[in-house]
Amino acid sequence: MKTFFLNFIMASAMLMLTFNSEAQQAAKSKAPQAGKPAIEAVSATPVFTGTGTDWFISIKDAPFPGLPYTYEALEPVIDKATVEIHYDRHHRAYFNNYKKAIETSPETGEMSFYKLFGSITEFPATFRNNAGGFYNHVLYWSNMSPNGGGKPSGRLMDAIVAKFGSYEEFVKQFEDAAKTRFGSGWAWLSVDLATNELFISSTPNQDNPLMNTVERRGFPLLGIDVWEHAYYLKYQNKRPEYIQNFWNKLNWADVQARYEEYFTLVSRLK
Repeated sequence: MKTFFLNFIMASAMLMLTFNSEAQQAAKSKAPQAGKPAIEAVSATPVFTGTGTDWFISIKDAPFPGLPYTYEALEPVIDKATVEIHYDRHHRAYFNNYKKAIETSPETGEMSFYKLFGSITEFPATFRNNAGGFYNHVLYWSNMSPNGGGKPSGRLMDAIVAKFGSYEEFVKQFEDAAKTRFGSGWAWLSVDLATNELFISSTPNQDNPLMNTVERRGFPLLGIDVWEHAYYLKYQNKRPEYIQNFWNKLNWADVQARYEEYFTLVSRLK
């Protein structure tokens, strides 16, 4: 009997050693190897950051891009609550609504944003309002930065001075366009698709300068949202104060990159 128990204990010990060895080996095989990530992410959607090239994608394939910064990053110019509501509710609703509209118009989903906007009057208003709202807001968030402010430089600054006489005059005209837009809408700095000249304009609702609804079509570089949901929690009815403070978070690096990119895209936009 004593021999039996001794043999049983030894067999149990060997079994435990074998189990522990196999468990360690399994854990080791799952552990990340040096220089390699533990999990290799595979994205089913294309890389999409809202640059000019991105908008040649079929509208059905566009993903909803992440906010380039945290909700509170634009304070004190734009408060955390406004950014969160504006991005997570308003912007996302435009995205969801135009995606929903594609279900009843699959052929429209195959079009690029540029082609859609260039002939937007041929399509149901839901695309004008919601695909427009999606595009406009991607540009708006990219046009701002926690470290924004200052002035443009290089070729863009030269073009601004050549067109408007001075940077200060450009700011005045842009602010006037934003302040005098009746009701809801946007003010824009764009490049004229026909002349390559900078110009300032404003559009109602979620229209933008790429649409064939405007008097002068252009490639947007800079856009400010003057819908009340963009500023009302902090500024109430003081739209001019919101517009003046906007410059303090303006991401000129983004605007300048769009200006340079325009000249590589213009032949594809016409």
